[in-house]
Amino acid sequence: MKRIKSGLRKKRILVYSLALILSLPIQAAEQFISYSPIKGAIHLQDLTIGVDSREHSCVQLAVKNLTIDLERVTGRTASIQANSPTILIGTVGTHPKIDQWVKQGLLRDLKGKTEKYIIKTIDGQVIIAGSDKRGTVYGIYELSRQIGVSPWYYWADVPVEKHDDLYVRNGEYSDGEPAVRYRGLFLNDEAPCLTSWVKNTFGTDYGNHHFYEKVFELILRLKGNYLWPAMWNWAFYADDPENLKTADAMGIMMGTSHHEPMARNHQEYARDRKGWGAWNYTTNKQNLDRFFREGIERMKGTDDIITIGMRGDGDEAMGNSTDTKLLETIIDNQRRIIKEVTKRPAKETPQIWALYKEVQDYYDAGLRVPDDVTVLLCDDNWGNVRRLPTAEEKKRKGGWGLYYHVDYVGAPRNSKWINVTPIQNMWEQLQLAYNGGIQKLWILNVGDLKPMEYPIQLFMDMAWNPSKYKADNLLDHTRDFCVKSFGEDQAEEAASILNLVSKYNGRITSEMLDASTYTTDEFAQVVNDYQALEVRALRQFITLKPEYRDTYRQIILFPVQAMGNIYDMYYAQAMNYQLAALDDPDANIWAERCRQAFRRDSILNLQYNKEIANGKWDGMMTQKHISYTDWNDWFPADECPKLKEVPSPEQGPTFCARDGYISIEAEHTFLRTQKEGSEWTVIPHMGRTLSGIALMPYTATTDEARLIYRFKVKGQKTAKVHIITKSTLDFLDKGGLIYDVSFDNNQPVSVNFNSNLNEKPENIYTVYYPTVARRVVEQTIELPLDDSLDTHTLTLHPQDPGIVFEKIVIDFGGYQPQYLFGKESPKSYKK
Repeated sequence: MKRIKSGLRKKRILVYSLALILSLPIQAAEQFISYSPIKGAIHLQDLTIGVDSREHSCVQLAVKNLTIDLERVTGRTASIQANSPTILIGTVGTHPKIDQWVKQGLLRDLKGKTEKYIIKTIDGQVIIAGSDKRGTVYGIYELSRQIGVSPWYYWADVPVEKHDDLYVRNGEYSDGEPAVRYRGLFLNDEAPCLTSWVKNTFGTDYGNHHFYEKVFELILRLKGNYLWPAMWNWAFYADDPENLKTADAMGIMMGTSHHEPMARNHQEYARDRKGWGAWNYTTNKQNLDRFFREGIERMKGTDDIITIGMRGDGDEAMGNSTDTKLLETIIDNQRRIIKEVTKRPAKETPQIWALYKEVQDYYDAGLRVPDDVTVLLCDDNWGNVRRLPTAEEKKRKGGWGLYYHVDYVGAPRNSKWINVTPIQNMWEQLQLAYNGGIQKLWILNVGDLKPMEYPIQLFMDMAWNPSKYKADNLLDHTRDFCVKSFGEDQAEEAASILNLVSKYNGRITSEMLDASTYTTDEFAQVVNDYQALEVRALRQFITLKPEYRDTYRQIILFPVQAMGNIYDMYYAQAMNYQLAALDDPDANIWAERCRQAFRRDSILNLQYNKEIANGKWDGMMTQKHISYTDWNDWFPADECPKLKEVPSPEQGPTFCARDGYISIEAEHTFLRTQKEGSEWTVIPHMGRTLSGIALMPYTATTDEARLIYRFKVKGQKTAKVHIITKSTLDFLDKGGLIYDVSFDNNQPVSVNFNSNLNEKPENIYTVYYPTVARRVVEQTIELPLDDSLDTHTLTLHPQDPGIVFEKIVIDFGGYQPQYLFGKESPKSYKK
């Protein structure tokens, strides 16, 4: 009897445990799509979709996009039909069948939730059910994503792989509710890039509804719901009356930026300053109240979020003082207008107050807004959260928001051209913000939107679920992004490169970088970092399927090449300045390298505009980013860095010892002599390092031919001289070719450098093969030095023609054998 009771008890515990597990919210939508048959899976063969006509237009539009996505993947036409569709889509409170399943418990934990979807197989159908209209939309786009349509299919040209068959695994799938209620983007600083691209693509001087439709779709596919529209020269509401209608129809909540109150774009005022009067509430209250009222009248009936408060004209402070009483009056009047126009209490219309820059001073001085208003905290424009709410402040009903930047116009320099946000920096600050109580609204300043694809993805994913990624698995996010962008087989390497280029670019922005940022040794290191990364990126690029290459160029290859080239350019300028200070004519070589890098920059940007995706992004990469002298970018065009030219000296360098030796490239002579009719000729790139030098023509006499090198050293009585020549054979068949070596005016020593460089049995394997394979001959001669002198000369005299000198090492006891024979010593020049 006890055993029976014990067994029943275990069964009850098991049933209870299963019920508890089934009742827990599902935190992430697992992969439910397969391209091959799986037992119990639903075969999406006829591609029929059912949706109730009473669904909100945003659901209807998402369904339309789903039909397009299904056709992109399968090549077959999807259709919408009422009777027995394979995919049934509906929202709680709108679709009777969905409500029935909710009541029956087949769709648990959905009613009363915010923006949640459940995808479930019921009776041979795939059900996409949303707790509200946006929840349904997110469920639709989750199906699109899982069948292989990236949210970035348009904005980064991510290709869609073709599959004949699609199967939905049996089960229930969701990723819960969003952690942050409002999640959005801010298009900003839209000239010249976004403005030029829109003109070239949509034919308008402003963002019209066709343009914004693409932006809205991206936001929804990324599970966002909110947008601040571009506002430098554009006016979202006034430029195209269809803009607001399109946003509302697609389910996007609009807002306005931190300095644009009451659903009005600043350009609406700036275009008629004379008509509206001064942007001064103290002197022009009546007109400004009318300006505010018109904004609320225009947006009423939408889900939009109202920015309240006021800054000065053109995103500036209102004045030198923090007039809290004035700003309190402004906000009170704004909320009165909201109440009068909407005919509802002001607290029923979502509002934010942005504590941007000096506005935070008002809050710190004691100004408070009603409890229903979301207080928007801001970063420092460079990705560092300025402030977190206190434990008491977290209790406010309206909650707290975050305005975050990956694009910025302002001091110390603009940051607009390219993504310079390290992955780890954004993750670290966003989890700080969320865990610190900033959980109501997040908005990201993305500039022109491109080329900020990855930071946008990371920001939106963290806004949905900020706890998913930790320090030790953060790069799993990067890898997942690369899987969907370049394929599983390429994801590991692509993610590694994307992480590193984000890290390297984050060291300093292009706009702030100049020749003085790093020491020349540091410059050499960071240039090598980029060059190594570019090699990896190019190696991967050629292994990609052709359809992935446009995407790869946008997200990985261009950022690597473009920023790496900027480093190369400023490194060359730094070397030019350093050598010019020594009157070293090699400064001219670095000057040309700098000019070449400047030209390459324009070529890389031109390729982005004209070649990628057959010129689809023409105008998007036109941002000035070289030779800033002030914080802004109002100079006419990028300018090549200033360079210094050094006249070639009549006599060459004087070398100084470093680390106990001097390494000299053979062409860097102090003096050259030769008989008329012959010439010492530099052969560029010969040998292991810089070049070779030989007396030519080889038929000329060598009697007066000398290569003379000057160097400084104190207190040395002897030195070993390593002479490195090309592995020339004894082509005169005279028993070896000879050159003379001497210090100062001492008796020269004759060196037969290739007498054993032949195929005689005693030489062929021990000398001949190893030497010719390495292409150089090194001979070492120890010579006396006059230790009473500080400055010395080394003279080389070829007794025979055809000898090519490549490098000379003068060893005072510090030289260790090196394959490249050491780094050339610092040089100084006779003036």
